[in-house]
Amino acid sequence: DVSPVVAGLIGATVLVVSISVTVFVWTCCHQQAEKKHKTPPYKFIHMLKGISIYPETLSNKKKINRIRRDKNGTPKETARGNLLVDAAESGLIGSDKAPDGPNAAPHVDQLPIKVDYGDELSPDQSLTPGGSKTSSPSSPGDDIMLGELTFSVDYNFPKKALVVTIQEAHGLPVMDEHTQSSDPYIKMTILPDKRHRVKTRVLRKTLDPVFDETFTFYGIPYSQLQDLVLHFLVLSFDRFSRDDVIGEVMVPLAGVDPSTGKVQLTREILKRNIQKCISRGELQVSLSYQPVAQRMTVVVLKARHLPKMDITGLSDPYVKVNVYYGRKRIAKKKTHVKKCTLNPVFNESFIYDIPVDLLPDISIEFLVIDFDRTTKNEVVGRLILGAHSVTAGGVEHWREVCENPRKPVAKWHSLSEY
Repeated sequence: DVSPVVAGLIGATVLVVSISVTVFVWTCCHQQAEKKHKTPPYKFIHMLKGISIYPETLSNKKKINRIRRDKNGTPKETARGNLLVDAAESGLIGSDKAPDGPNAAPHVDQLPIKVDYGDELSPDQSLTPGGSKTSSPSSPGDDIMLGELTFSVDYNFPKKALVVTIQEAHGLPVMDEHTQSSDPYIKMTILPDKRHRVKTRVLRKTLDPVFDETFTFYGIPYSQLQDLVLHFLVLSFDRFSRDDVIGEVMVPLAGVDPSTGKVQLTREILKRNIQKCISRGELQVSLSYQPVAQRMTVVVLKARHLPKMDITGLSDPYVKVNVYYGRKRIAKKKTHVKKCTLNPVFNESFIYDIPVDLLPDISIEFLVIDFDRTTKNEVVGRLILGAHSVTAGGVEHWREVCENPRKPVAKWHSLSEY
């Protein structure tokens, strides 16, 4: 005796509920399948002063714990210890969202030239190839002592695990002139794959930090150890700008035999040498300056021979363009993501209004970034043109642009490690 209207409403409700449940179940299954494909080639367990941070029965999910800090920047203890582990390194891309859709129009930026430069870096500091600032030596002949790093290497045969313990550092240079101290921490990478980058916690106001942190990497066969290189990057935390790069330590495991037990090593910290970095591919960009309109046109053309960043052997690259006046960033834009390619073609232009008298102090930074939907985006390589260019090709490209107004100048540049 139910009326046709009521019967129709009941039927429509049942149909909507059924479709919603089906879509929800399908979405969950699809996301679970994607996460399985994103499983890293090996896992790691971190121990802080003998305390196991992660259980040995790791799930397929990447675990990322971050230090909680108070208002003064001092790390706080979390429930299981203070750990900072990043599955992907990115100094500039922390919480950036994915680029816009493929049909977006070119971007035009008006640079905020009138800004307060009260916190600008002092003249005796310069941007390093890694994008951080380090104090320049007082004279070209001075030898700067960067200290020593002590660590140990061990191998667990039953679990096929490489165990690296970062113990301590001694004699670090002063990076904070106000406190006459440093806030050191260490980033460690296993080359050449660079699939995982791990960090120690930051130790405040010390030149002789004692870290005592152990990183255990699973799934590394002993036969492959001879092909790996441990890369330690020593930095000093800076709350108001990019962290200072103190130096680096490169340790080829070809000369280390942990088969008989733990091997303790002490290595001198050396100045970071950009020439030693592994090739990160090339990027082609075009620049042209219109002196009458006082406008700089930047065109990101294409990239080639980018390193493999995904488990599929491909990457999802895009380019982030940062414009600096002196050492202060005044504009940023990014291209669209190019899916599953190591040789992307972008052909995207960005226009910036730059007065002629400010041109000698302008730097343009290009960051090639691998987009990852499930984890943090990772910087593939970087290029700097302008006042803070660190390569001869970059200096020459900028000189040609300034000496040939209204003429687009396009060149290929090798990307350096971030």
